[in-house]
Amino acid sequence: MKILYATGLSPNDTSLYRLWALERLGHHVIPFNAFDYESRNPLIRKIAHRLAAGRGVDNLNRDLLKVAKAEKPDLLWTDKLLWMRPKTLDRMRALGIATVSYMIDNPFGTRQDPGWRLYMKGIPHYDLHVVQRDKNILDYRERGARDVIKIQTAYEPTLQFPPPDGWSDVDCNRDLSFIGTPYDDRAQTLTRLWRECGFPVVISGSPRQWKRAMEPDAFKAIFSGGELFRDEYREGIWRSKINLSFITHSNCDEFVHKSFEIAGCGGFLMAERSDGHMQRFKEDEEAVFFSSFDELAQKVRRYLPDEAARRRIAEAGCRRAARDGYHNDRQVQLIVERAELILSKFEKSRPSVTTVHAGSR
Repeated sequence: MKILYATGLSPNDTSLYRLWALERLGHHVIPFNAFDYESRNPLIRKIAHRLAAGRGVDNLNRDLLKVAKAEKPDLLWTDKLLWMRPKTLDRMRALGIATVSYMIDNPFGTRQDPGWRLYMKGIPHYDLHVVQRDKNILDYRERGARDVIKIQTAYEPTLQFPPPDGWSDVDCNRDLSFIGTPYDDRAQTLTRLWRECGFPVVISGSPRQWKRAMEPDAFKAIFSGGELFRDEYREGIWRSKINLSFITHSNCDEFVHKSFEIAGCGGFLMAERSDGHMQRFKEDEEAVFFSSFDELAQKVRRYLPDEAARRRIAEAGCRRAARDGYHNDRQVQLIVERAELILSKFEKSRPSVTTVHAGSR
């Protein structure tokens, strides 16, 4: 399949990893980098993102159509692309190009992130929406979506894989570890684990976000370095005795990307209990779950000194993630299979050349 893949592409964006998966599956992928259309002026860039309007939006839609007409792809795949105009999607369809939107975030959530204006208008104009939550299937259908499927987030097997043989606690310099963003009440929870329980907490992420979310003494004591990407991210998981993973409640999440990445890296996963997590990992065999602060503290006390139990559970979780396809290759393949059904309908509805007569339009 020939796929025009439009999204923001950088070495640290998971959209790039899905592109790699499409290529590994044998598809011809034409990258279209939406970041090229962002203004270099921070203020203009912020306004454009908030309003989904401006010269960058105009140019992106114009150039995407130009590439589509020149390359004649079978499929346009957009990955959290918020600047698509409905009329651009309609013109793609008129060209015989099926359109798929992959959306990792929740435009119907409670976080009230800006920038969804054009995206929401475009929902009925895509042929397929790929979402991460059961609730979103109904949300999208109520907004007129033609087709919606739920696909879980996934780890990238070329970057996220288990540590070398013989890896042990001797190689770990992070005891109780969280790598990520301070959504919801994560900063308060991690501060309490350090301040009230005396646990050796280590946090990595955006210094600006965490400094704003935490009290100064806690930030100084438990924040370590900045954001971790690619090899540093994987090694951060390897070097953590306990890897924490929290549900983003403000996004109405059922599971989180980080949990599959930790499992893919062979890390010991201690995640917030949810139906989504419990459907994908056996509790206390492939991952450890918690529902409250007290239960979290209890589980940390139980497992932090027990290397053998942590290693056993981590290895089982890693096997489960590989066996059940919690990686990009499998999850992307499921999307491709649904897109192929749409393309087959396109072919069936397209009139045969021999049956088209002059004046039939």
